[in-house]
Amino acid sequence: MKKIRFVGLDVHAEKISVAVAEPERNGEVRLLGSIPNRPESVRRLAKKLGAGGPFQVCYEAGPTGYVLYWQLSEMGVKCEVVAPTLIPVKSGDRVKTDRKDAAKLARSYRAGDLTAVWVPDAAHEALRDLVRARLAAKRDQLRARNRLSKFLLRHGRRPASPMSISTAAYLNWVKSGVRFDQQAQEDTLSDYVHEVEHAGDRMARLEKAIDNSIDTMPEKMRAVVEGLQSLRGIAKISAVTIVAELGEVSRFSKPRQLMGYSGAVSREHSSGERIRRGAITKTGNAHLRRIAVEAAWAYRHRPCIGAGLKARQEKASPEVKAIAWKAQHRLHQRYSRLTAKEKIKQKVTTAVARELLGFIWAIAVDVEQKYSSKQQKQAA
Repeated sequence: MKKIRFVGLDVHAEKISVAVAEPERNGEVRLLGSIPNRPESVRRLAKKLGAGGPFQVCYEAGPTGYVLYWQLSEMGVKCEVVAPTLIPVKSGDRVKTDRKDAAKLARSYRAGDLTAVWVPDAAHEALRDLVRARLAAKRDQLRARNRLSKFLLRHGRRPASPMSISTAAYLNWVKSGVRFDQQAQEDTLSDYVHEVEHAGDRMARLEKAIDNSIDTMPEKMRAVVEGLQSLRGIAKISAVTIVAELGEVSRFSKPRQLMGYSGAVSREHSSGERIRRGAITKTGNAHLRRIAVEAAWAYRHRPCIGAGLKARQEKASPEVKAIAWKAQHRLHQRYSRLTAKEKIKQKVTTAVARELLGFIWAIAVDVEQKYSSKQQKQAA
């Protein structure tokens, strides 16, 4: 039986550099040149490599996405997408080329020094694109509102009573009560108002699309989304974002792995008897970390179940409700204890967010295991 060869691909939008590492530990690493980043070229490469015996492929996660992974997987080729930040780097190496990167990937892949990332399936990838489009729209909406309010502030135009720029009342006041003598300023105001209204319509369309996606998503995913909403601070959009970014949460065997995946754990540089820890690493999923930190602010308040949270918990199981209630008590106590020590509130909230990820893991795993048991019973 022939041993497996290891192929490293340095993937760019227009070309792919290819290197092959022989199975032996100190075996030759051959550069095969570059090919166009096109399906037919990849197909020919796989056929050529397959003629020489079994092989498996890796490439770095990047802006080209997972199209290459899906194509190779459909052809029966084992392919792994590796985390760029976890690729070993020589501190003295100052020369970087595509060919060297491909050779380094092949060599590190053979040595087992690379960490593969989770590749979403079609359903999770589609949901992730939609959720991130909604996030981009939300940020554009905030920018549009700020441009309008700052334009009016520069010219001393303020409503008679204080009101938030995000309310319909503020926009109605602008359209009905603000006028300028100069036509250029009238045109500017009209454009800013139009951008705010356009951003609002865009948000409404995307949130409706998310609602439709929840209705049509697989039953298991929908159950996890509903279960996560039992936690305080996590409503529909936050729950959908978590599911889209994580996929199947039970792939993490322990909560600490999920915390590390989010990049919310402390960096450390310890040697001998010296132990030195610093700020969070941020080497993880930034979208997941953002959701966790935003939700963590809710735990500065005393534990309670308001009308909104009660409505979200209607379909939840008693076990999920118990986990959510335990989270309220534990995280509020942690927030109070750390703030009593005069810690910075932002740091306290980050610490609470890291622990909140443990409760997210517990609820998601509980729901997924129950669903799997249900499927097994139905199959039997």
